[in-house]
Amino acid sequence: MHPLLLYPLLLALLYTLLTLTLYALSALSLVPAASFPARILASYASLLLCATYGLLISLLLRAVGQHRLAQHLTARAFHHTMSVTTGISFEIVSGSHHLSSRRPCVIVGNHQSELDVLFLARIFPPYCSVTAKSSLRHAPFLGWFMALSGTVFIDRADRSSARQAFAGAADEMLARRQSVFIFPEGTRSYATGPRMGPFKKGAFHLAVQAQVDVVPVVAANYWGVLSAREGRFRAGRIPVRVLEP
Repeated sequence: MHPLLLYPLLLALLYTLLTLTLYALSALSLVPAASFPARILASYASLLLCATYGLLISLLLRAVGQHRLAQHLTARAFHHTMSVTTGISFEIVSGSHHLSSRRPCVIVGNHQSELDVLFLARIFPPYCSVTAKSSLRHAPFLGWFMALSGTVFIDRADRSSARQAFAGAADEMLARRQSVFIFPEGTRSYATGPRMGPFKKGAFHLAVQAQVDVVPVVAANYWGVLSAREGRFRAGRIPVRVLEP
């Protein structure tokens, strides 16, 4: 086998063996704390796998003019993959119909930690896009996928650029009947209880510009599932409620 193929395969095999070993050490209670690095490794592998899938499906869907479905399909794949590799999932317990019946709309959710990408993967409806920092545009795989699938990139350091991006997003939402998801807190709270940080104005300016509804989505606090500070990363099912617009 050619070295260009052999080395990545060996690296992937070693990565998988290390992850499984850490899971085994935790499951057998030999090293309970091993569950944290095991799920970290599994999460990175799941993210890379699904970002690659997203990149490929974005290219295919763009060829037939349906690339705006790419983020929904990739999100579903990521949620299913993570539920298998880490045992963590988000479950919508009420109001799921608001996510599709109000298109286009601005969907907002609480921003807790790095695991929010899985929360987003669970609730992400068809014909919806995210907003992201402009610095992510050039990130390998993930950034390429986001650019190909219609992500709205915002330059947070440049207010005029941000206003222009939101104005463009409002026009596109109406023209394409495409919803947008935003974390209005703007940064992760890392809350240990049911608390939220102050909201930034962007999501609400966008809703006013586009004259569309704001659909709030709330995930239960999952500090008990993930806390990097305390080295905790456990399996669990986290309830989500979609509130009335």
